[in-house]
Amino acid sequence: MLQDPGTLSGHLVALEPLAMEHEAGLAEAARDGEMWRLWVTRIPHPNGMGAEIERRLDLRRQGSMIPFAARRLDTGTLIGMTTYMNIDAETPRVEIGSTWNAASAQGTGTNAESKLLLLRHAFEVWGCPAVEFRTDFHNQQSRAAIARLGAKQDGILRGHIRGDGYLRDTVVFSITEAEWPGVRRGLEFRLEKHGAPRAG
Repeated sequence: MLQDPGTLSGHLVALEPLAMEHEAGLAEAARDGEMWRLWVTRIPHPNGMGAEIERRLDLRRQGSMIPFAARRLDTGTLIGMTTYMNIDAETPRVEIGSTWNAASAQGTGTNAESKLLLLRHAFEVWGCPAVEFRTDFHNQQSRAAIARLGAKQDGILRGHIRGDGYLRDTVVFSITEAEWPGVRRGLEFRLEKHGAPRAG
């Protein structure tokens, strides 16, 4: 089992260990842009937020997921969720996924910083040789965002079943340990435009 990192904090966003206390704030974040209506990704309806939090907490108890709630630091509001998932503690290797953000948070740098925090911990603390990302073939926005990180496409899993039973073609990306320094510099450069200082 990889040790839970606790809260990961940056300049723009803090990733807090997911808890039931986050339910109301995350339900409000999902209402921002009616995120649950997007068919190419799985975002909980506000009325089902408690059940989704419990599902993720159950996966944490099983050792296959470490879930977070994302909090925007300038306003203190919750803006979404993200996780380490499909955890292979022996290798170690993880996927960063089950991520969604409120519409008003998009373009603010909070998602880029979330990825920086998660990737930095995976590579520099856990020593992962690679970190994976997956998305629906039809989710062009997500595919473009993952590619902007510097992730390389590994392939497409045709007729792949998502966790909720939806059958899709899943596009698989990854970043390797050797690629991480360049990816880190790229993310830090993007975040400087949002006033975030470059990490030492």
